[in-house]
Amino acid sequence: KLPLIAPGVIQPIQHLKVEHLGNHNPRLHTDELLIALSICAVTNPMAELAVHQLASLRGCEAHSTVILSHVDSDLFKKLGVNITFEPKYQAKKLYHR
Repeated sequence: KLPLIAPGVIQPIQHLKVEHLGNHNPRLHTDELLIALSICAVTNPMAELAVHQLASLRGCEAHSTVILSHVDSDLFKKLGVNITFEPKYQAKKLYHR
C-alpha cells in the first residue's frame, strides 16, 4: 500500500511553514499539496497519474463545508472547478482577509 503523497514529503513542508516561516498552523493549502503531489509523481506512478488527471477537473463541481482561504479558492478557479461553500469560517477569528 503506497500513499499518494508520502508523509516524508508533507512533513518537511509543514516543518518549514511553522518553524521557519512563522505560520501557526501546519496544515497545507491546496497549492502546497499539489506541489507535494508533483514531487511524489517522480517516483510514484499513481501520483503521476493523479497529476496528469488534474486537467480533467475543469468544469467539475465541488463543495466545502467552510469558507476557503483566498489561496485555496484561487487554486480551484485556476483548475476550472466550480466551488460552493457553507457560510462558516475555518477559524473563529474576528478579522478575515
